[in-house]
Amino acid sequence: MSAAQPLFTTIITIGDELLYGQVIDTNSAWMARLLNQSGILVKRRVAVADRWDDIWQALTEAPQQGQLVLITGGLGPTADDITKPLLCNYFGGKMVVHQPTLDHVKNIFENILKRPMIERNAKQAEVPDVCTVLMNQKGTAPGMWFEKDGVVYVSLPGVPMEMQWLMENEVMPRLLTHFKTGHVVHKTLITAGVGESFLAEKIKDFEASLPSDVKLAYLPNHGMVRLRLSAWGMDKAALENQLETLFQGLQVAVGEYLVAKADLPMEKIVGQLLLERNQTLATAESCTGGFMAHLLSKHPGSSAFFIGSVVSYSNRIKESELGVSHQDAITVGVVSEPVVRQMAEGIRQKFSTDYAIAVSGIMGPGGATPEKPVGTVWMAVSGPAGTQAQCIHLRFDRAKNIEWTALQAMNYLRQYIVEKS
Repeated sequence: MSAAQPLFTTIITIGDELLYGQVIDTNSAWMARLLNQSGILVKRRVAVADRWDDIWQALTEAPQQGQLVLITGGLGPTADDITKPLLCNYFGGKMVVHQPTLDHVKNIFENILKRPMIERNAKQAEVPDVCTVLMNQKGTAPGMWFEKDGVVYVSLPGVPMEMQWLMENEVMPRLLTHFKTGHVVHKTLITAGVGESFLAEKIKDFEASLPSDVKLAYLPNHGMVRLRLSAWGMDKAALENQLETLFQGLQVAVGEYLVAKADLPMEKIVGQLLLERNQTLATAESCTGGFMAHLLSKHPGSSAFFIGSVVSYSNRIKESELGVSHQDAITVGVVSEPVVRQMAEGIRQKFSTDYAIAVSGIMGPGGATPEKPVGTVWMAVSGPAGTQAQCIHLRFDRAKNIEWTALQAMNYLRQYIVEKS
């Protein structure tokens, strides 16, 4: 392989459950991220059923895409796990017992599981004699490394924990020795308050000026758009210098829509703002049911700025815990500006925080009125500069409306902090 060419990979995931939608394929996404960190580019991801002809065809086509093929799944002890005998046939070998694996499997059953090992379990130690066995310290099915016509094929268990351990401890060290992989460098920023199409129009001159070996990707999600610059090469320092210069230009091009200069979730962006200012936050949530609190608290160290939340799903809790006016709740309704203002001010006072966010809305599918259709959301932010509120209108299903409300509310707080600090 030329030193000037990246190593391209095909990932093949095997299992009927992936195609039936019973199991989400997280393996290939995890593998792609790990490979990318070492300069290895995934060119194709293929999911196939537990059918001999389908797996065989995927293996036959894969070398056309690159010099590395990674396979997960189909290595279990049951009749539908056909990957191992198929690989034995494909590479022209015969099945043999790999004694270190057999000893490992026996140890698992005798000393860890404390139950007898049956013949079906022992067959996990059978491997094609044309492979290099990769010992699986997290399970019973070993990984297998094959080489044919300059292409490396690696077969791994489908169990995520086992696959990940093998990738990190067995596969990656071998790949980095076997191939010259180069480097992939990314620089990502986040924008908000602008749609993807409008943003593309705004930065079209910048995009047109990019070198041919640098790619710009638009990644929209939850009302925000991530912009990612990417390049591959053998000289990592030169790549980083090149991208840093371009990244500075991209920041100028997006202008006032810039939210963060790194690929961070909104709750971490807000958290960093609060930590920098040594300030605190509380939330009063109705329609999101604590989802904002979940996002804010799931990151280590969030207790330094996030004090707590009141999930005021019922009107009674809004009134008793947050000081919402009973009269306002009846006359203008809880999905209204007066009520979310009172919720934000009430939680801020109750928890003695610098800032507070409050949300109340109609997530659907029921609960709507002609005046307040599904997706109507009022949000409020209270802080040292006072309280402000905003109404937004969403158009998704219930789960997506909840996610968007939480992220839009946190971005509303972010704007408040930046503009009024």
